[in-house]
Amino acid sequence: MWKPNQTGSNTPSTPEPVRPSTPATNFEASPTRPATVGAGNAAAAVPTGEQATIGKSLIVKGELTGSESLYIDGKVEGAINLPGNRVTVGRNGQVAANIVAREIVVLGKVRGNCQASDRVDIRSEGSLTGDVIAARISIEDGAFFKGGIDIRKPGGTDLKGGSATPASTEPVAVEA
Repeated sequence: MWKPNQTGSNTPSTPEPVRPSTPATNFEASPTRPATVGAGNAAAAVPTGEQATIGKSLIVKGELTGSESLYIDGKVEGAINLPGNRVTVGRNGQVAANIVAREIVVLGKVRGNCQASDRVDIRSEGSLTGDVIAARISIEDGAFFKGGIDIRKPGGTDLKGGSATPASTEPVAVEA
């Protein structure tokens, strides 16, 4: 049994990188790489577990589209369009973009509107300034949110050009 006062290694036997390193290597900002590439590629054969990573030192300006989940720890300016996947803004992440995804998790800072077919989750250290359209939203104590919220039933209108009228036209500011 391990005790906190014992000497020796208390780190796990496997290295720390929780995020897979292969998708990060495959994600080199190549605008010519099609989203459906890699039918014969062994790394692309992994179904839904793939997640691309934008590291702390990376700055991306422009439009991000694709068919895999994305973890952002750097800076992104522009638009993020990953409608069937999860977008996670890490603690170091700074995003100035509109985000369209299935699920959006905010641990860092986001300035822009978020549209999620499933849920938006703003964690305690996260900050979101912009309007939210989602089926579900979660705002933890300590999180910062300023904007409007439009809760839509799953499968109602599409994410691109929804015709539903927002429930409230007045912005809501929440700071716990």
